Amino acid sequence: MTVARPGAPDRPLLLLVGGGSGLVGRALLDEFRSDHQIRSMHRRPSAREIALGVEVLRADVALVNDWSPYLEDVDLLVNVAWYRGGSDRRFRPLASGLERMFRAASAAGIRRVVHLSVPPAPPALEAQLPYLVRKREVDAALARSDLDYSILTPTMLWGPGDRLLTVMLRTIARWHRLPMFGDGDYHVSPLAAADLARIVRREAGRGGRTTVPIGGPRRWTYRELTDRLFAALGRSPVYLHWSPTRGRRIARLLEAVGSTLLYAYEVDWLVSDRLGLPAYVGLEP
Repeated sequence: MTVARPGAPDRPLLLLVGGGSGLVGRALLDEFRSDHQIRSMHRRPSAREIALGVEVLRADVALVNDWSPYLEDVDLLVNVAWYRGGSDRRFRPLASGLERMFRAASAAGIRRVVHLSVPPAPPALEAQLPYLVRKREVDAALARSDLDYSILTPTMLWGPGDRLLTVMLRTIARWHRLPMFGDGDYHVSPLAAADLARIVRREAGRGGRTTVPIGGPRRWTYRELTDRLFAALGRSPVYLHWSPTRGRRIARLLEAVGSTLLYAYEVDWLVSDRLGLPAYVGLEP
């Protein structure tokens, strides 16, 4: 039963942890704003959230000790909060904050949690990379709880302003070439952020406790995908052929100068052939 709230008596309340300014957050706002009241929690809420009438809570997940005010009247908890890069000093407090959130959600009787995670990575990354080590701790904390949940592990995401296909297309348009790590025969299955938002809706309506791997509608080799990007711009493919080792070194140099264009772990993950996940079953085109 939905708790009555002033101004939205018949609309369930969604708490969006991580906010609606990123690629996935924007897609979730578009998907849910017609029939949900949305409460967005983030350090820097977007102007669009405010314009849409979203209830904005300015807070840092890593620093919240008492979650009860944030969870009051919440029917659905959706977590998209995570970083793309950084040291353990950055990830550890966020992981601890999310674990506190799950404990508080259990105590508050939240009926459903949808948590965004990531696909399996090469064992060395899983064991050593703070991005993954702390993410798996958060996943495990949710799995240990008594909450009903879906843990979603989507593959590479794309959409307006993304850091994947949009960046690649801009690189082709400007420089007329792309790097190719190894032979390009490893697989990817890019997923539209809007489709992920639709999947979040479907999973929000389910019961039980499940982890769901999610790929896009087509599984490509990386070379097939990049060839298609060149064709979309009317250009013949031109590649800088780099070994994965060289690609990793260049990515580390970019990181060292403060660039977020490419991370070394992303090269390793890409060439490991673990990102060609199957499509989500039951999502209509």
